[in-house]
Amino acid sequence: MSHVAGVDIGGTKTSAALIGRGGEVGRTVTVPTPAADGPAAVLAAVADAVHRLGGDPAAVGVGSAGVIDPDSGYVLSATDAMPGWAGTDLRGGLHDLLGVPVAVENDVHAHALGEAWTGAATDTGTVLLVAAGTGIGGSLLIDGVVHHGARHVAGHVGHLAVPAAAGRPCTCGGRGHVEAVAAGPALHADYLAQGGHPAAGDLRAVAARAEQGDEIAVRTLERGATALGQALGGLANALDPDLVLVGGGVAGCGEAWWRPLRAAFTAELLPPLRGLDLAAGRLGTAAALVGAGRIGWEAAACATTCCLH
Repeated sequence: MSHVAGVDIGGTKTSAALIGRGGEVGRTVTVPTPAADGPAAVLAAVADAVHRLGGDPAAVGVGSAGVIDPDSGYVLSATDAMPGWAGTDLRGGLHDLLGVPVAVENDVHAHALGEAWTGAATDTGTVLLVAAGTGIGGSLLIDGVVHHGARHVAGHVGHLAVPAAAGRPCTCGGRGHVEAVAAGPALHADYLAQGGHPAAGDLRAVAARAEQGDEIAVRTLERGATALGQALGGLANALDPDLVLVGGGVAGCGEAWWRPLRAAFTAELLPPLRGLDLAAGRLGTAAALVGAGRIGWEAAACATTCCLH
């Protein structure tokens, strides 16, 4: 066994990669996620991506959008971006299609596991990772083990209340949550609502305009980053981690975003935590693939042990 396959299932795209025993990332295949066509189509797309990798992977590890029960292998709940995804037997369905051991996990938990294996959180006891992108998710690792919570819902950092979001509707149906002001779509919408240049078609363009001195872009990023920094500082006070990592697409917005994020985070910390590090993830978009590969290797080892007994 020289490789397993690590898979990252998102609402718009699915990536698969060969992952070596030390977390090395090999051949990678990315395909659109046919979410609108239903769960069977998504599982078929994952299986196709794994087959296209070649290499006869010994097992498959999957990080998926949604609330995932890694013990049963089922998707417990999901957003409207994945219609019908809730209730899917993710592990069983992929095992039927691929014929190898399959392990499943939430995609942000997989992201954290990847950073803990070969990234910015190796040899770190307690790690809080936050992924800021289309939404805002989180994961708490304690000695390398994911804290799932009693209902596998732990990590929904985006649904913490912050003053800047007061009254704003959130994707979860609630109001006032940090995701409503600090996630990528919210930042882009805020920029345009404040009279930002209409040619800025996405958050990347807003970040570029901030670097060029666009005052509306700078204020937009500062407002969102400050709200997220306050939420992360409060979480750090409650959890006392060794390290806080931030990743996801929004983290690529440059110093116009990182500077207010760090300032708000530090201002929120209790005195004993003032030296706590807030750092960027090291693996980028490969993190969830590496973390999925890690649980894939665990599934391969378990299958071998079971066969020996």
